[in-house]
Amino acid sequence: MSRVKLGVNIDHVAVLREARQVNDPDILQALFVACANGADQITIHLREDRRHIQDVDAKNIMMHSSVPVNLECSINRDILNIVSGLKPHRATLVPEKREEVTTEGGLDVFKYQDEISFAIEQLHDSIIPVSLFVDPTLENMKKSKELGAEMVELHTGTFANLFAMLNSALPYSNHSIKELELPRHELSLRLEKSLEDIKNSAIYANRLGLEVAAGHGLNFHNVSEMLKIEEIIELNIGQSIIARSVFTGLADAIKEMKRLTTR
Repeated sequence: MSRVKLGVNIDHVAVLREARQVNDPDILQALFVACANGADQITIHLREDRRHIQDVDAKNIMMHSSVPVNLECSINRDILNIVSGLKPHRATLVPEKREEVTTEGGLDVFKYQDEISFAIEQLHDSIIPVSLFVDPTLENMKKSKELGAEMVELHTGTFANLFAMLNSALPYSNHSIKELELPRHELSLRLEKSLEDIKNSAIYANRLGLEVAAGHGLNFHNVSEMLKIEEIIELNIGQSIIARSVFTGLADAIKEMKRLTTR
């Protein structure tokens, strides 16, 4: 029996705090609860617009976390300078747009290869390993290796959206994904293709010598599909854990996800 490493993303605790511009809930309390209840890693995203995690949060989390910290960031030079000074256990380079609700798709490692190469070099100079958050394609795996990353995190958003439209009440809600309002057999075929893309990318990345993580949209209902892919050694999950914690408490939500991520 083995367990995939669980990175608990606590960004959404800060989202709730920032909604009222008060220090409640306390992000450090979330950190301590996560560390005490089995998080293998803490994941946070220091966005350019500081919509949730703030600079002081990142600094305090680095100072007080008893487990490794995975700091997600854009390739913006100012952000990279901050990350280089914080020296997280890993930096994960992600795409970022101000108008998006959450990260939409993986980093374009071809369009921004020069900027990514610069970012990786700067982070490596600060002795920080680098992961690239990319869509699951063989081309992206090869390019990530060429650029010098040690790890890739496969963007699972397409898979998660298809799974939700097929297996939940999402199509009947105000948040239905219009472009995925398709016949069930079509959704099933697309879901199968998405899983195949993730699996093939993970296998290829592993052969190239890259460590493989996965994340985005993973939850208590769909995470089991990721466990079937042996090459995936880490899952970064946030929103679904924080959402579940509203009803169960954060400690129990993390423990339940830990149980579900045991192979």
